[in-house]
Formats: sequence, C-alpha cells, structure tokens
Amino acid sequence: MQDTNGVVVTGHIKISDPKTKEIYVDKRNAIHYENMSIALAESLSNAGQGFVYEMSFGNGGTSVDPSGIITYLTPNSTGTNATLYNQTFTKVVDDRSVNNNDPSRNYIETRHVSGTNYTDVIVSCLLDYGEPNGQDAFDTATDYNNAFVFDELGLRSYNTAGTGRLITHVIFHPVQKSLNRLIQIDYTVRIQSLAG
Repeated sequence: MQDTNGVVVTGHIKISDPKTKEIYVDKRNAIHYENMSIALAESLSNAGQGFVYEMSFGNGGTSVDPSGIITYLTPNSTGTNATLYNQTFTKVVDDRSVNNNDPSRNYIETRHVSGTNYTDVIVSCLLDYGEPNGQDAFDTATDYNNAFVFDELGLRSYNTAGTGRLITHVIFHPVQKSLNRLIQIDYTVRIQSLAG
C-alpha cells in the first residue's frame, strides 16, 4: 500500500526592530519546492549538505516609480539555480558553523508540539548596527537601488560545492538597513504532514 498523504512546506517572515518593536514586514513567503525537496533528502540521508545555512538579502525584488507606486516581482521559485534578483548581502545563520560570527543572535531552532503533525524551523537573524559594512548612517535613503535598501531575501541550503540552493524567497516593500537601526528577521518554515 502506498502512502499518498504527503507533506506541505509553508513559510512566514517577520522583519522588525528589536529595540522599538516596530514591524516592517509580516508576510508569507514562497517555497522553492524542487530545491526544498533536494535539501530535505540531503538532510535526511546525512549527506553533509542540504540544511539551512545562510540568509541572503537583495534589492532587486521591486521597482518604485517617481510617485511612490511599488511594483513587486514574482519570487524565484523554479529551477535549481534560482537566485535572488540582486543579492547584495549574505549572513551565515547556521549556529553550528565556524563562519557564524554571532551564533547567540543568528541561529536555527526547531519547535514541535507533541501530538501535532507539523514542526517549525525558526531561523533568527540580527543585522546589528555595524553591519553590513558600507551602509548609510541614517535610514533616510531616497535611492531604492541602494545596496542596503532590501526588498527581497531568501534562505539558502549548505552545499559542499559552493553557493547553496535557494530554498525560500520573499519579496516585500523596501526596508533600509542603516547604522542607526537594528533589524531582526524571524523566518519560520513549517513542515507539515497532510495525514493525521
């Protein structure tokens, strides 16, 4: 007998300022199902890759016309080589990696409530005051093409051959990272069995 109940993966992202508690973005994200299936298989088979490793930020997900109207591109969720539209910054969030400079504030955890048919993978990432290098002093940019006015981000899996596969992608209204603000990203990926 073949089990055809299946598994569904969903995602949600919240971007906020941990000091002021202001929420900049609170929305669902796109899952790259082909790359997610590869990542899950590599993780389950203990292949040494496939697990969530880094969060990538970019500024190519939207365009803003002179009157302030925002046009949103479609998240890249097909093709194994999918990328952000214009990646400008990447941060390691795997708290077991020697490449993670602050594992107490950039980490991954799982949450499961006994008796439920889902488990959440929570990826927390803090962009501190001094990062990324080269950002503006204040959050007053009028140039939405500024490298640190982010409007897209995604999670990438670890790959021993180099850049990991994009497993999620979200497009949102532009949010500037500048020296005068902290930005906290809480990215939830829910893995749920359709049975039970």
